[in-house]
Amino acid sequence: MSGRLRIIGLGPGPASWLTPEAGEALAEASDILGYAPYVARHKASSHQRLHPSDNRVEAERAAHALQLAASGHDVALVSGGDPGVFAMAAALVEALEALPLEARDIDISILPGVTAVLAAAARLGAPLGGDFCVMSLSDNLKPWKVIKNRLDAANAGDFVLALYNPASKARPRQIFEAFDILRAGRAPATPVAFARAIGRDDERILRCSLADADPAEADMSTLVLIGASHSRWVARPHGEPFLLTPRAVQVRP
Repeated sequence: MSGRLRIIGLGPGPASWLTPEAGEALAEASDILGYAPYVARHKASSHQRLHPSDNRVEAERAAHALQLAASGHDVALVSGGDPGVFAMAAALVEALEALPLEARDIDISILPGVTAVLAAAARLGAPLGGDFCVMSLSDNLKPWKVIKNRLDAANAGDFVLALYNPASKARPRQIFEAFDILRAGRAPATPVAFARAIGRDDERILRCSLADADPAEADMSTLVLIGASHSRWVARPHGEPFLLTPRAVQVRP
């Protein structure tokens, strides 16, 4: 007997940013799997079994979720933010791909959530009004050379750039190298924002220029946003300035 599997985005943190669809799926689930801090955000009912695990066992977690669903359980596999952005959706589909075709007949749905770049953008104003790209600075699953090449490409394309996983205790220096690459290809006055823990009690946003930015401000709870050549701060009489990337781009002859 096959159950079902829902891969759920919890959003950045506050319950008000959890979609109604995701909330209903969490309430209905018999088993909830995920990275321990994410699982802890859910107040389990008496009928629910929690399966918290470490951050670096995504493949094992995905395989466990598929096994439970195939055995008839109603499974919720949770991620922070959106499950399709550097999160569990990819790990789950990879685990599914490893199964024989006949074993893949499981009721699976991926439920979207508010990802960090969207939460940060809402606080900052309109930084994503033009084209943008999103990158993870973690080299756990890809070589640092690949990351450097993509940073160069983002510079060449003049994209607004959002950096996930910018720094950790194991990777404290790579954010500094990333800023060296960005400074080589962008103007010193380019707007930069360090948006940390958006939506949570310890939320903090630091607004600055590329020239003045201190990469040490970033940690794993920070979304780093770097503007394009036409991004700019828009002053307001009260409150912080808005960050604007206009939708229209004028090309000089």
